[in-house]
Amino acid sequence: MNNNVSPGTVARTINLMLALVNQVLTMTGHSVINIENETVVVAVTSLWSISAALLAWWKNNSFTDAAIEADRYLTDLRESAEALLQVPEEEGGEEDDN
Repeated sequence: MNNNVSPGTVARTINLMLALVNQVLTMTGHSVINIENETVVVAVTSLWSISAALLAWWKNNSFTDAAIEADRYLTDLRESAEALLQVPEEEGGEEDDN
């Protein structure tokens, strides 16, 4: 799945969903959704900003030299742990099921 969805794709998809819901409501005799284009733009940009803020807050962003060095140390520790936990493959080829 491609996670690099453009903001334009998101805006067009939301617009399509609103248009379809609006059409179904009109066909069934219910009141039509009265949403202006500006409202959709504000909603999409607000969601985009909130998502970017949460991602920046959640992701480990190291700016200082000490933090960058600590990240390298943590990466080295993880790689060492993975190397220790790997089980060596058995030698001798395939086993006989008999």
